[in-house]
Amino acid sequence: MTSLVPRQPDATPAVYDAATLAVLAAIEKAADEHLDRIIPNNTRRGYENDWNLWKKFHAWLAERTAHELPLTAVTKGTLVGFVVWLDTVELAAPSSIDRRITGVTVTARGLGVEVPKEATVAARKALKPLKADEDRIARGRGAAKAATPDQLRQMAAAIPDNLTGIRDRALWLMAFFIAGRSAEVAALRTDGINLHSEGLKVRVPGVKGRPAREVVVMYGKNPDTCPVRAWSTWQAASGITTGAAFRAIDTWGNIADRHLTAESIRDIIARNAERAGVAVRLTGHSMRAGFITTSRRAGKREEKIREQSGHAQNSPAFWGYIREADKWTDAASDDIGL
Repeated sequence: MTSLVPRQPDATPAVYDAATLAVLAAIEKAADEHLDRIIPNNTRRGYENDWNLWKKFHAWLAERTAHELPLTAVTKGTLVGFVVWLDTVELAAPSSIDRRITGVTVTARGLGVEVPKEATVAARKALKPLKADEDRIARGRGAAKAATPDQLRQMAAAIPDNLTGIRDRALWLMAFFIAGRSAEVAALRTDGINLHSEGLKVRVPGVKGRPAREVVVMYGKNPDTCPVRAWSTWQAASGITTGAAFRAIDTWGNIADRHLTAESIRDIIARNAERAGVAVRLTGHSMRAGFITTSRRAGKREEKIREQSGHAQNSPAFWGYIREADKWTDAASDDIGL
């Protein structure tokens, strides 16, 4: 039987001399700086986006209250209001709202704000019923628009003439031609991409329990959208010969040692499409869907397409792409004598 031990009174705080306090303060500062340095770039950008939305919410709130609250006013009322605003005004998916709560809370604490626990508890309590609403959940699930060859040409024409532009073009062309998931593109290794006389032989790593696969990527007819030339140009410009194939690049052109994340891959593709003025929003999955539909319309066999994409033979998603590609081929309404 477990005995209940009464809670002991807190120990008297230790008293330190001035020299010890100075050393402890320096160690605390070093710890804060280290923790700040190891935050992944994509997480940092995410927090910045969350805080920008927090600013937008405060501006919206000021219009209705005729009073502008400080951004540091992270309370139960403002945080629950933020959840409601994201849901009803921004039409955000519940999963996105969940991340925004975290981003705002972390950023506020980094600014020295003591966010009360009751505020975050109340915000997630307000979020809970939204997570059970299928219509709201679907906001974050919309089927990715399949990228088309015309859109890829449009993106290539808008690519900036710098190291980041060289990387970006190689990245989204590789994603398209290997029919890769964002996580697969993120995990690609330089030593798994080998140049041959007819193109590239690419080892697509296994992710999330899926098996790895070997695919071939042929030279393209158009130099601007040729994945082989794009990869060779990036490799030469970056000097990367081992390790992660695609990496972060900072403002000064320094290349990181680590892999980009799947989220970063999606962001890069979306950003390139937006800059090029592509009429629809393209995401990481747009490249995968785009390759399958484009290849099918070019008359490629189903089994060859599946070899490239890694889909199982009975995959509903794969056959959905095939049906979409075949929609205008020998349509039932075509040439029926009317």
